[in-house]
Amino acid sequence: MKIKLPQPFTFEAGPRAVLLLHGFTGHTADVRMLGRFLEKKGYTSHAPIYRGHGLPPEELIKSNPDEWWEDVNQALQHLKDLGYEEIAVAGLSLGGVLGLKLAYSTSIKAMIPMCAPMFFDNETQLSQGFKAFSKEFKQLEGKDEATIEREVASLVENSKEVFEGLAKTITEVKNNIDTIYTPTFVVQARQDKMINTDSATYIYENVESDVKELAWYEESAHVITLDKEKEQLHEDIYQFLESLDWKQ
Repeated sequence: MKIKLPQPFTFEAGPRAVLLLHGFTGHTADVRMLGRFLEKKGYTSHAPIYRGHGLPPEELIKSNPDEWWEDVNQALQHLKDLGYEEIAVAGLSLGGVLGLKLAYSTSIKAMIPMCAPMFFDNETQLSQGFKAFSKEFKQLEGKDEATIEREVASLVENSKEVFEGLAKTITEVKNNIDTIYTPTFVVQARQDKMINTDSATYIYENVESDVKELAWYEESAHVITLDKEKEQLHEDIYQFLESLDWKQ
């Protein structure tokens, strides 16, 4: 079966822009509804796909967090090249980690980390997530169970380097959170089983910005952008963006 692979998107609306960043093993579908919502509210948005993502799992483990960091910087530059000067960033999971790295590495308007991990004490959950993603992809390819099991086991065996890189990136960002002075809206799903939810409190307490908020979503799981409270999340993000001091 031919699988239709996802694409990056840019929804141009008003002069204020938001860079939308997807999670590990995810792609632009993670943030597409949020992008469409913001477009209706007059905000431009752009969402890249990091190298190896939106592709078969074999491609994912050929890429690494350094490349994903380059992809995020290129995506920010893409918005600047289109003429946008004030750019906020909203990132889900790994996207939140990479967005927080942007917040202390360059000038952005605001940062919205959503279910972003700060503690790499949950390698099991992340590798479980990778296994589930790999299995699902192979089912879509129409492979039989025995083949799927064999190929997924091989993928897990060969993914150690990617997880070591993830651990290093998450720890590096955690150690630099207190150098962030950008307005920050921390979003966390209460039913998140993928990451340590103490991450949200850690980000909120350690970001140095005078403008910061923390919101818990009681009914939602890790991919909060697609879960039960997504409409509330959209509205809360919009209200936070509206509260900022934009030039136009």
